[in-house]
Amino acid sequence: MLTTPHRLGRNRSLRLPTALLTGALLFGGLTLAPAAASEPTTAAATTAVRVNQVGYLPDGPKRATVVTTATQALTWQLRNASGSVVASGSTVPRGADTPSGQSVQLADFSSYRNTGSGYVLAVDGSDSAPFDIRADLYDTLRSDSMAFFHHQRSGIAIDASLVGSAYARPAGHLGIAPNQGDTSVPCQAGVCDYTQDVRGGWYDAGDQGKYVVNGGISTWLVVNSFERAERAGRAAALGDSTLRVPERGNGTPDVLDEARWELDFLLRMQVPEGRPYAGMAFHKVHDAAWTGMPMRPDQDAQPRELHRPSTAATLNLAAAAAQCARVFRPYDSAFADRCLSAARRAWTAAQADPALYAPASDSTGGGAYEDTRVTDEFYWAAAELYATTGESAYRDAVTSSPWHTSADAFGPYGFGWADTAALGRLVLATVPNGLPATDLARVRASVVSAADGHLSRMAAQGYAVPAPADGYFWGSNSEVADNAIVMAVAGELTGEARYRAGALEAMDYLLGRNALGRSYVTGYGETSSQNQHHRFWAHQLDASLPHPPAGSLAGGPNSGLQDPVAQEKLAGCAPAACYIDDIGSYSTNEVAINWNAPLAWLAAYAAERSATGEQPTAACAVTYTVNNVWTTGFTATVTVRNTGPTAVDGWQLAWAYPGGQRVTSAWNATVTQNGTAVTARNADWNRAIAPGATVSFGVQGTHSGNNPSPTAFTLNASACA
Repeated sequence: MLTTPHRLGRNRSLRLPTALLTGALLFGGLTLAPAAASEPTTAAATTAVRVNQVGYLPDGPKRATVVTTATQALTWQLRNASGSVVASGSTVPRGADTPSGQSVQLADFSSYRNTGSGYVLAVDGSDSAPFDIRADLYDTLRSDSMAFFHHQRSGIAIDASLVGSAYARPAGHLGIAPNQGDTSVPCQAGVCDYTQDVRGGWYDAGDQGKYVVNGGISTWLVVNSFERAERAGRAAALGDSTLRVPERGNGTPDVLDEARWELDFLLRMQVPEGRPYAGMAFHKVHDAAWTGMPMRPDQDAQPRELHRPSTAATLNLAAAAAQCARVFRPYDSAFADRCLSAARRAWTAAQADPALYAPASDSTGGGAYEDTRVTDEFYWAAAELYATTGESAYRDAVTSSPWHTSADAFGPYGFGWADTAALGRLVLATVPNGLPATDLARVRASVVSAADGHLSRMAAQGYAVPAPADGYFWGSNSEVADNAIVMAVAGELTGEARYRAGALEAMDYLLGRNALGRSYVTGYGETSSQNQHHRFWAHQLDASLPHPPAGSLAGGPNSGLQDPVAQEKLAGCAPAACYIDDIGSYSTNEVAINWNAPLAWLAAYAAERSATGEQPTAACAVTYTVNNVWTTGFTATVTVRNTGPTAVDGWQLAWAYPGGQRVTSAWNATVTQNGTAVTARNADWNRAIAPGATVSFGVQGTHSGNNPSPTAFTLNASACA
């Protein structure tokens, strides 16, 4: 059987099974043959101009990366579907981009705000993949990325009327032959002497196991997406009858219906009263040995096993169930009460057994998901219980946790199933609670500081990736999406548009603006992943089976090369290029619920727009006036007018010098420069710009005989006229 140990540890390394297969890959006794010609496994880009292959929002950032050895600025042209040039400008040379191993330049066409389909960006004889510019760009991805979870449901037939005939299948693991089923599952030897009904839930990834520690964070993200949309007044787009789920029309938002399918499973994984470890959660349930490939869930004949409870799983249950109690109450108070009771029991049980760890050796038939540091899970669970109940015992658990003041709660590599302190901070920063004002301000500032770190890393890279240069590990695409969520929340807390711009540029990376020029989301973009590692979506192995459904996110580049296909095909790859669209490359190309959950969160966020059809924007107009120029220098005045209906409170103006000018001093603003990119930030006394009002500041700089004025400006990351 193929081992698929795709579970990422906190140090970005994997605890691999002791018997990881090498040599020929075996799939349930079948040797994986070379892919047919119609199933390309190479990821070579067809163009040097890398864009978001789906497109851009009219008011959002519109940037592309150009792979070129040229050192001088190049001319870019934006052409519409008829081939007419609708905008043009100059690229900004960036030189070597370490993660991709490429030399690149950047093209910024954010000032173009017209809408349409079939745009192409042309640079130096190369055309990008075609893309759209429209306000409803992410509406379909919002639903497709959520539909992934319905496809992954265990214990229910997946109906053709909801998913189409190619993806329809009988219910898996209900005890209908050949299944032994999840309705009466025994424990591993020595763990317990009874059976448990643990039907339902989501299959975790390309395998058919179900894991509480990954189900907890995935469910939390799905429910948090709805809770955030409620705060923004945009929850209707995630409401009842918005998704293709069998529960549509029941008066409960469909996103919550989908989350409940997993929540019910998580509750079933709680050890019953009167049993050893009562109140704790079994760590996982899966086949006794690795499930063969290809294998539809209802055809799996292997025995299923419950694995010993763990403190980490128990705290995941406590956190997800406490969140459930708060968010589900308006729709089903009885279920909310059931969730809260389970959360309290789990918390108490975890306190009684605070160091019951899942062993790293338990990796036969499923990922180990081992985690020997659970203080962060205690913090996350306490934060959720406090936000839901307001009770002092949970507040004290929050404030006494070392994670409450730790600078490491948000790391550059993102949060994840083994690193959950950031989730506690996000809850406390956004859900009304009784923390003292100074404490709350510090928590919120930590979110903003983390977002600033992600923006800095994006600015230093040729592909604007919110991850460190060494951040290409198993599931790296989820790291990108997770960090985009932090930026989005920072935008919510501050109202500053640059955080929204950062989150949207992270989406650009996932959808094609990357080292491989590939969209990692099936069905989205000119060149998208279609052979992700999965036991049913296995068209590459069996032509009668489907590719993954639209909206499925591949794990992404992994410089560890932790499967035989990657080791054979990707040796010597640059970190950001260590990916292959091959079903055998489980370490770069698997799907997983904890990867699609942040994608769904981000897609719902990106799809939001006001009643007028536009995303929130800071309207502005900029005048750049050269006051004086001499042989090697110049002075200029920059005037910014607020043309919008609301005041701007705090501003950051950005532009690029087309002639390579360098700013040497400035007044009435703080001005910094990185290459040709310039950023001006307000002084304390001129941070506010009332509707119709202006602010001005001056710069002095040097030039080398060529002093062209910049033509494109962004205010708080929104393009100005």
